[in-house]
Amino acid sequence: MAAKGDHTEWTFLTNHARVLLALSRDPGVRLRDVAAYCGVTDRTVQAIVADLEAAGYITRTRDGRRNRYTLVPGAAFRHPAEAGQEIAGLLELLAEPHSSAGNIM
Repeated sequence: MAAKGDHTEWTFLTNHARVLLALSRDPGVRLRDVAAYCGVTDRTVQAIVADLEAAGYITRTRDGRRNRYTLVPGAAFRHPAEAGQEIAGLLELLAEPHSSAGNIM
């Protein structure tokens, strides 16, 4: 059992959820900014974005020299425990009502 004041190393959201949340907050965000926000490497974010795109949660389009990420409407959770629930509900719950444009934190 952990002593009082000790912090455990686990969190409720996965890195995939954090990246998806960051992309939903700012579809034109740079992946290096997402990496800094999530506390992971640029390569990790690139791999997660590829996972999310392959699984049909996001689409990526070019906008000049940058990428733009769009969440796929109706995308549902993959785990049977959340079957039938759309990820939009979670993202809406975690959305920051007073976040400013271009600022994912």
